[in-house]
Amino acid sequence: MFFKREKKAEGLEEKSFDREKQIPVLRCSICNGEQVAGFKDRETGKFHEAAFIRNEKELKEFMEIYGIEKITKEY
Repeated sequence: MFFKREKKAEGLEEKSFDREKQIPVLRCSICNGEQVAGFKDRETGKFHEAAFIRNEKELKEFMEIYGIEKITKEY
């Protein structure tokens, strides 16, 4: 069997979100420590998942891609 490895892009593609209507949030599970990064709607409070975070490096990449300097944690 042959497996193909995913090649990572050399440069990170910058993405955006509606800064007026959404807040960047890191949702953390108390039970197993699972972390999901996404955006919470200011009006409805609905959470939109954007990325599963496994380590600090992935969190930094997520923040760089979306141009985020500060992210709040929710449990």
